[in-house]
Amino acid sequence: MKVHPDVVKLGFVSFLTDVSSEAIFSVFSVFFTTVLGASAAVLGAVEGFADFSASSLDYLSGWLSDRTGERKWLAVLGYGFSTLAKFFLIIADTVSSLALFRIVERLGKSFRGPPRDAWLADVAAEADRGYSFGVHKAMDKAGAVVGPLVAFFVLKQLGQGMPAFKMLFIGAAVAALLAVVVLAIIKGKPGQPHRRDDMFGSWRELAPGFKRFLVPAGIFSLAYFSFSFLLLKAYDVGFSIADVVLLYALFNAAFALVSAPIGALGDRIGRSRLIMIEYALYAAMSAGFIFAATKWQVVGLFIVFGVFYSIDEAQSKAFIADIERERRGSAIGLYNFVTGLIYLPASVIAGYLWTVDSSYAFGFALAISLVALVTFAVMKARKAFE
Repeated sequence: MKVHPDVVKLGFVSFLTDVSSEAIFSVFSVFFTTVLGASAAVLGAVEGFADFSASSLDYLSGWLSDRTGERKWLAVLGYGFSTLAKFFLIIADTVSSLALFRIVERLGKSFRGPPRDAWLADVAAEADRGYSFGVHKAMDKAGAVVGPLVAFFVLKQLGQGMPAFKMLFIGAAVAALLAVVVLAIIKGKPGQPHRRDDMFGSWRELAPGFKRFLVPAGIFSLAYFSFSFLLLKAYDVGFSIADVVLLYALFNAAFALVSAPIGALGDRIGRSRLIMIEYALYAAMSAGFIFAATKWQVVGLFIVFGVFYSIDEAQSKAFIADIERERRGSAIGLYNFVTGLIYLPASVIAGYLWTVDSSYAFGFALAISLVALVTFAVMKARKAFE
């Protein structure tokens, strides 16, 4: 199995970016609720808007990358916007300003994702596409292991007050800026331009199998709850703020370790089977969190979530690249937009159910993910994705 050099280069950019982003995100939910005093319902609303923000520009940037053939500078623009938002975080110290940061920073993620993923799909050989996406995500999540560990040591050394958090946010912003510089000096790989495509008309040109895949993917998205709620669950079970950060690092370590092997597995057995495994793992994890009452149970479930997320983040994109061969930027962008649009009500529902009883939020996720699994299995049996 081989990977194109661009896969490794883009992986390094993602590594630096995730060191930055995950150092912040690993403490955000607890900082937002415990230090600043926001409620779980407000956190759910903010996370829902943030998830929508993280996919709101995907179709636009994916379409632009297909229309112009440009991948690199669109990605640079997205990374750069997120970096500017992180520098704003240094001076933010209220619930409203933190909420604004969380939503605005995700716009940059939305814009950079489809051009970068289309770049990866273009350079990866079809026989090793799953492995290539897996390697990229493994490097990405290696940064997501380092970031929370940095946060853990900063909080351990400086305490858990505002000065420690500000120091952490400054370091995260600098790491993000370095990622933008590295990406800017990488030689780009232009795609095949489709200059006659208009933004809305290009939908008609996308493969029918891809359009059908949006049905189970959309259903499954309604089961999604922000990772912030898992961190809150860990906190409720008895983990300290610093230990919650370590749990987040554990989740990312599990993701990084299994990402490339799972990608290689998908290359051999077919990615549609991996999608079904993904939905089943999410259902099992949701059921587990309903009954989890000890720290070791929570630790095990965070590992399961890391395995699930490695499939969701990398192999769903590889699956789309298999189905849609001409307009991959548009397809990946549309997939991200549709699922992100549904994440908004999903997170709001989870936040509301959490205020009643946390088990209700996990039970809802369990039921919806099983519906998505059955829907995908039936459509696969009818060869709807071919």
